[in-house]
Amino acid sequence: MPEPYASPYLVPFDGSFKVTTAATRPPDDGPSKKRLKKRLAECVARFDALQRLLYADNRYALLLVFQAMDAAGKDGTIRAVTSGVNPAGFQVSSFKAPSDQELEHDFLWRTSRQLPERGRVGVFNRSYYEEVLVVRVHPEFLAAQRLPEPGAPGALWKRRFASIRDHEHHLAANGTVVIKFWLNVSKAEQARRFMSRIDEPDKNWKFSVRDVEERGHWKRYMAAYEAALNATSRPAAPWYAIPADDKPYMRWAVVDIIVGTLKRLPLAYPELDPAQREQLSDLRQRLENEP
Repeated sequence: MPEPYASPYLVPFDGSFKVTTAATRPPDDGPSKKRLKKRLAECVARFDALQRLLYADNRYALLLVFQAMDAAGKDGTIRAVTSGVNPAGFQVSSFKAPSDQELEHDFLWRTSRQLPERGRVGVFNRSYYEEVLVVRVHPEFLAAQRLPEPGAPGALWKRRFASIRDHEHHLAANGTVVIKFWLNVSKAEQARRFMSRIDEPDKNWKFSVRDVEERGHWKRYMAAYEAALNATSRPAAPWYAIPADDKPYMRWAVVDIIVGTLKRLPLAYPELDPAQREQLSDLRQRLENEP
């Protein structure tokens, strides 16, 4: 796999990432909203062309993992990034609370079943990282998993981080390019968006009491994210901590990284050998000579 796409939001591989210093807003000298809209459209068009090339080359798959606090903009970002891309070329999978069937398996099983085929793009709206984020903040969820020897909580998370690193390394070694995005929304902006969901009737359905209750665990979630990103951001599967307080900037930053990553792959349209070209020429002649 090529080196990860260089970005100011790339989470370093040495464990030095700090949530407290990660940006939630774009730089002060960042592009205007009008310019961002144009850049987004240009990048989505490039993504569409590269996705077609990815499909024709048929050696690699692309997996995009999105994690974030509620109201950070995962759904809108996924929609903005994939609009304009051939829908036959990708699949979106959302992962909520595990089902009874999923709890009968290891924590990587349910997402492994949704991995993209070669030539396709897979999008995970939440993922196996829920098992070291939500479950870490709410360890009571572990009871339903019936682990044989859960041991001390600290040891459990280390084992899960090791499993995730091994899993992602395996995917990369077998042609699946993994890019992970943490949409980093501030607590103040999350509150503003929650209030918007309350004030606007057509957004009421998005809001639940649990959303506010989870805000009470904000510090624990931030600690969980910091630990997870430091433990699993590696060249084979890098994390990008994207500022999420400004949605247009966030969406452009995400698709820019996707395009930059795909451009680094040695993708090419298949070339026909002389015999195949001769066969095509014969077939064309037959079509021309049809009555």
